[in-house]
Amino acid sequence: MKVRRLTLLLALSLLFPAAAGAATLGGWNRREQRAVASAGLLGRLADGRFHGERPLSGAQLSAALGAVAAQTGQPPVAGSSAATVSVSAFDARMVRQLGLADVAAHVDDVARGAGLHPAKTFGSEIVARFLGLRTNHPAADETLELYPWEPITRAEAAHSLAVVLGSRDWAVAGARAQLSAFSLPRYRARTRAALRLAVSKIGMPYVWGGETDGVSPGQAHGGYDCSGFVWRVFTPRRIGGRTAAQMAGQIRRSQRIRLESIRPGDLLFFGSAPFGGKATERSIVHVGIALSEHWMIHSSAQGVYVSSLDDEWRRDEFAWARRVL
Repeated sequence: MKVRRLTLLLALSLLFPAAAGAATLGGWNRREQRAVASAGLLGRLADGRFHGERPLSGAQLSAALGAVAAQTGQPPVAGSSAATVSVSAFDARMVRQLGLADVAAHVDDVARGAGLHPAKTFGSEIVARFLGLRTNHPAADETLELYPWEPITRAEAAHSLAVVLGSRDWAVAGARAQLSAFSLPRYRARTRAALRLAVSKIGMPYVWGGETDGVSPGQAHGGYDCSGFVWRVFTPRRIGGRTAAQMAGQIRRSQRIRLESIRPGDLLFFGSAPFGGKATERSIVHVGIALSEHWMIHSSAQGVYVSSLDDEWRRDEFAWARRVL
């Protein structure tokens, strides 16, 4: 199910590519805008233009969700008619409209029961990102990124609606099947403290080289890349290197941990490097943090979010783990 979902998202990215470099605030996904307008999900404004740069209003979202409801057979979800809608509020209403509010509540309850003190938007943000509702802008266009609390633009809303339009019921069923099984263990105090910080970053955007909530020197926007997120959670003193490859290569081969032996708080490295191979910038390309033997938290194309470690493609890309707690 997950492989099929990822195949669709890849197809959508090819069909509706974000413009590379110097993209305009409202025009980076004109094909998606045309698609959702043609489908009656989010129409053009009074002057006949889409205006992707403008904030989405509560009334416009209600109309869009009414159109989604008509296509899916779900009753329309009521919501505020405020002048603007934040990214997290948009995600929450989309999740409710797709009939996954109970799944989001389950994810919330599990994280709270594990002592992670999740924000009230935690569950809906996890579900939204499982569905692929968010997108990552190219490095040259990272001024387009939005924080979870910022008003969502009509362009960003168009992306989410285009994903829903293309994924249909099977993506919702896949998210339900996987996230209904979401569970976490009891944590030791040090592990719980680190994972609380990690969980507090859910929904922050992926930014190349980013390692803080605010704008870092040389960065156009606050946010995190994969190793910057890990760097922020554990501090340099504990993990040493800054890139995923550096973090992976700073331990002896005898200290490497296989996937079946990971513990919460372990660093998880992914790429083409075999278990006994050398860590290089080409062979180790991603790092995340284990929440359990089945789940990880990381910063990737959907921003900071939670992913399953049971997906075959992810297991195939796993190189080794490193214990830091």
